[in-house]
Amino acid sequence: MYDLIIIGGGPAGLTAAYYLAQSGALIVGIIDRDGGVINEQGLTFEQVKNLFLNKNGNALAGDNLLSFDEVNQRIWALKADVFAPCAASRLITQEQIQSLIDSGLEVVSSGANVPFADREIFFGPIMESADKQISLIPDFISNCGMARVFAYFMEKRVAMTDDAIFDDVSQTIKKALQRVYEQNPDPRNISATAFEIALKQLI
Repeated sequence: MYDLIIIGGGPAGLTAAYYLAQSGALIVGIIDRDGGVINEQGLTFEQVKNLFLNKNGNALAGDNLLSFDEVNQRIWALKADVFAPCAASRLITQEQIQSLIDSGLEVVSSGANVPFADREIFFGPIMESADKQISLIPDFISNCGMARVFAYFMEKRVAMTDDAIFDDVSQTIKKALQRVYEQNPDPRNISATAFEIALKQLI
């Protein structure tokens, strides 16, 4: 069981929260552009399910939401094992990610394309700093789902079931991380290693 923070109250963030809570993760905080929720003991699965069912389009909704200012002031100092940025790109500042790391963060699983507020498209200084300190799974691995689904359906004679699609995506992510581990077994510099492998494949 691990503590987890999610940024994004839309379909991506709340879907991730739903399945992660269902698998046993304790969601201690969710922040969206209009507010959020914080529970340092972890939201129950029913609470997460209600947030998912009651979302207002791409926005978090509910009667007990905290204001954005309050959540934004508190959430970056929460103790959490995993952080899933699932909102728009280029939102996470150096100060925010460093505060989470200083509070005990161990893993970032990028759900947004380029989650850090770097000007560089692929590997800016904020991402590099985080990658050197914790396990940072780059978006082209952790967020490869739809791209992989398209590739899966272009193969011949594949099963068109939810289980088959999810299994294919899961195996694709597993194989990518296994390749990274074979080249770099250290829990740090995962993104740097993944970019190196990807660039060698392109050349």
